[in-house]
Amino acid sequence: MAQHNELGKLGEEAAALFLKTKGYKILWQNWRFEKYEIDIIAEDEEYLVFVEVKTRTSDQWGNPHDAIGHNRIKRMVEAADFYIREYDPEKQARFDVVGAIWNGKDFEIDHIDDAFLPPVNV
Repeated sequence: MAQHNELGKLGEEAAALFLKTKGYKILWQNWRFEKYEIDIIAEDEEYLVFVEVKTRTSDQWGNPHDAIGHNRIKRMVEAADFYIREYDPEKQARFDVVGAIWNGKDFEIDHIDDAFLPPVNV
């Protein structure tokens, strides 16, 4: 596995652990349906939470969450739609973003809850 893929996987694990410490229940990691993927699907007391994790080795080029563009948001919303249709959850959906920056010893986590609303015309 390429080094950047390994770092990304470690960042996703760190993000999941961080969310667990905040009381989230992790339902899925790397949930896939056809061509779609969601890094983490979790629940808090109120919401079903779809989480995009961006991992970097530094913030030299900006915060990791700044790398999430319109196309990624669109694909994430489409994936969430498939998930909701399949599992029919009782909770409302929310989209979070977690930035994980490796500082050489551990990850610095930046969690943005309710990071974006689904575009109207997905």
